[in-house]
Amino acid sequence: MDSTYTFDDGPNNQPTSILFGPNFMASKLYQLSPPEDLTLAVLLARPHPMFKDVALPNEVVAVSKERYGSIDRVYIVCDQDNIMKEDLQRWMIEKYPTDEEMVISGSDHMPMVSKPKELFTCLQEIADKFT
Repeated sequence: MDSTYTFDDGPNNQPTSILFGPNFMASKLYQLSPPEDLTLAVLLARPHPMFKDVALPNEVVAVSKERYGSIDRVYIVCDQDNIMKEDLQRWMIEKYPTDEEMVISGSDHMPMVSKPKELFTCLQEIADKFT
């Protein structure tokens, strides 16, 4: 759309950062958020570093119940997220199971802006349950 890439390693290499444009932010990140919050987000936007093409390790990482499995995990699904569609979020939950999942209906990628009360309620329930 209207996002811009920076090529700090030269034009023949992968981009090193991205600055989301106003149209991209309006349609993909803040589509259900109040317009004044979108305006503020656009004004405050800064380039975001991109991951370098790093070779994957040759060995498989093993996780154990004693370490990774000992942490309570809750996933909050944002059902109207246009960046991480609900199918992708559900796939992530399937691949990395959680103890619980919650859904914030009508939330975009930025639930702290589009549904702040609902996000607070979810976080409060998580804190009450897992502390």
